[in-house]
Amino acid sequence: MFTVSVELLHGTFRGDPDGTGNTGRLERGEWPPSPARLFAALVAADGTRQQTRVTDGSELRWLEALPPPDIHAHRQAWHQAQQPRFVAAAGRAKGAHQEYVARSGRLHRPGVRVSPRDPCIVYQWGRTPPPEVLEPLRLRAARVGYLGASDAPVRLRVGTEIAADPPADVFTPDPGGEATVNVPRPGDTDLLDRIFDEWRGRGASVARSQFPALVHSARYRSSPSQQVEEDRGRVVVWMNVRPAVSGRRVCALTTLFKEAVLSHYQRIHGEPPSILHGHGFEESGYDLARFLGLPDVGFPRSRGRIHGLALWLPPGADEVSHMKARDAVLAVRVLRGPGVDVTITPREDELRPWAGHPRRWQQRSRRWATAFPVVHERRGKVRLAEVALWCRHAGLPEPVAFRRSRSPLVPGGVDLAPVEVNRRDRPVLPYSHIEIRFAEPVPGPVVLGAGRQRGLGLCVPVDD
Repeated sequence: MFTVSVELLHGTFRGDPDGTGNTGRLERGEWPPSPARLFAALVAADGTRQQTRVTDGSELRWLEALPPPDIHAHRQAWHQAQQPRFVAAAGRAKGAHQEYVARSGRLHRPGVRVSPRDPCIVYQWGRTPPPEVLEPLRLRAARVGYLGASDAPVRLRVGTEIAADPPADVFTPDPGGEATVNVPRPGDTDLLDRIFDEWRGRGASVARSQFPALVHSARYRSSPSQQVEEDRGRVVVWMNVRPAVSGRRVCALTTLFKEAVLSHYQRIHGEPPSILHGHGFEESGYDLARFLGLPDVGFPRSRGRIHGLALWLPPGADEVSHMKARDAVLAVRVLRGPGVDVTITPREDELRPWAGHPRRWQQRSRRWATAFPVVHERRGKVRLAEVALWCRHAGLPEPVAFRRSRSPLVPGGVDLAPVEVNRRDRPVLPYSHIEIRFAEPVPGPVVLGAGRQRGLGLCVPVDD
């Protein structure tokens, strides 16, 4: 047996799985870190050919010829897309950058940072290296300072037996597996040498993506079972609202939004399905569409104004249903009604306004607080068991704790009057603001209560 144990010293990892990190559109980072990335780190640790200092490089030939290893790594990891920022460029440009004199600024998109529940990763091969290979690999491992990006420092250990307490989850090579992981192949050392020679001659214009022969993908299966993300429904379209609308008009705005979508759906595709309008719906649970208003809440200067709209469709809706609903939403241009006169446009890749950005509402969090009050599903005292019932009806796991307030619990949270919540043709129900905490991070959007089809009960993630 041959093992390489990796300890993430900061508890995070950042690596670009497919070369799209610099586009700003990458939503999930590389996890687990690929064996090919580990191999490249070991190559860089002591170089090859004349650049070696403590080894002769022959151990790399043995390592690249190994089959794909088992990877012991925790399956649960939080993927956090990093915010684009401007950094000082290498070239000189007089007075073009405020903090760095004589430097220009350029946009830098750092990609996605992954935070696993367990910072340890173990790569395990079934073949034992001879002593003349094992010792040089140990020397190289001792010289590795980081894996992936330089802000992910690591400590590597090489051995011939499994660690005492490895992560319980194992990614195993399997042609029918659900994960794609890059692995090294014989000849990669020579190809990395070629890239290095090109870089010395041409500088930063040489990129790894220019050498597709270096990419060798293998299929992996995660144990104990196929790691399939539970279908909890998803938002099919995000829209900007201009000008922003007072949060107190949320019900009026989402009602106009729903009516416009149904009208255009009828015009384009015929009779809308029951999941959109709810009439004649015979299923139970959380299988109706949600028309969401997206307010500016949760920050010190938040005012609760609505900057965006979103249409969420329930689990089980197929791609054809998504496409037809998206067509209907994109056909809407103007919403006019009592207290509402806005233009809505499809959201592109812009970062602002942050209140309408998908990442604001889709990120994972253990704690969520209502931006709009939640309408209770029935009268009576609100205890944890009752909130757990709301969560179950909304397709969410049971919470472990909650707190309740008549007034908002986050800056900018919207405090509505009864006439702004209850509808004339429906029974009057109590409502309040709540904050809930789950045992594990839950992805958004999180919407609770009897008014979730109108966007009431929309929650915002709360930092721990």
